[in-house]
Amino acid sequence: MATVSSGIIMDANFMNLKEISINEVRSEVPALMIQGESIIAAFQTIRDQVIFTDKRIFVVNVQGITGKKTSYFSYPYSKIQYFGIETAGVLDIDSELIFAFSNGAKLQFDFKSRVDIRKISTVVSQYIL
Repeated sequence: MATVSSGIIMDANFMNLKEISINEVRSEVPALMIQGESIIAAFQTIRDQVIFTDKRIFVVNVQGITGKKTSYFSYPYSKIQYFGIETAGVLDIDSELIFAFSNGAKLQFDFKSRVDIRKISTVVSQYIL
């Protein structure tokens, strides 16, 4: 199966996603949203962001040394076949959220251990099921 490259997956814990407030979402993201769509939760590495809305998941991938080149990926919940979580452990200090899409692609996000992965799973379930 193909893996979707989001630029977010990293092994180093400092690159894992941490929760941010909705006010910290990049200013251009709301312009990419449809009327009536609202942000549920947002997460960030050093420069990249993952934004969960009530319709989809946005991945904002800031590229290059200057950060002027930016990619925006939109993953609608309606195309997700299934998803899974892996909670943080004693030695494995990050948690993971994995989505599988109807075309066979997979998307994985690694979160810092302080992120409540079960809460994210519950929120996402409301829009997928």
